[in-house]
Amino acid sequence: MYNKAFFLDRDGVINADHGYVSKPEDFEFLPDVFNACRQIQSAGYLIVIVTNQAGIARGFYSEQDFETLTNWMLERFNNEGITITDVEYCPHHPTAGRGEYLQTCSCRKPAPGMILRASRKYDIDPAQSVMVGDKPSDIDAATNAGLAYCYAIQGDYALGDEHAVPLCGSLWEAVEKHLNL
Repeated sequence: MYNKAFFLDRDGVINADHGYVSKPEDFEFLPDVFNACRQIQSAGYLIVIVTNQAGIARGFYSEQDFETLTNWMLERFNNEGITITDVEYCPHHPTAGRGEYLQTCSCRKPAPGMILRASRKYDIDPAQSVMVGDKPSDIDAATNAGLAYCYAIQGDYALGDEHAVPLCGSLWEAVEKHLNL
């Protein structure tokens, strides 16, 4: 039996995208994120966060800084009764990375690597799964991974006509649309 999942981008979907967020004091959960994730979980979906972290590649913060922030974030979700199945991240950048992080990889969105890796790891069926993102690369990664459903959070990033997906004002609105609440 396969699982179904909501794949969520982090910055701009879960938290305000203040640019290269790497410390708990800079992390601002967006309104209704916890309610939306509780609803996702109660509908039987796994929750997997998939996030590009070019700040690591650029040397703005370390992987340890990212892991510290991630553990803090996961603890906040746990305190709200929400289980985040996994956090997949890409520390690479094809042009601005430093050292080992300067590379074109299969995990940086729009490549589907993070979604495919989590799908294999947790027996996730792409035909039953959902991506919620705020950038064209999120939607492209979902399409490249064969996910059946995508929702885009309206924000600072314009989606072109090739991204014909429902636009939402928040994660909560995407959950309402998908689950017909």
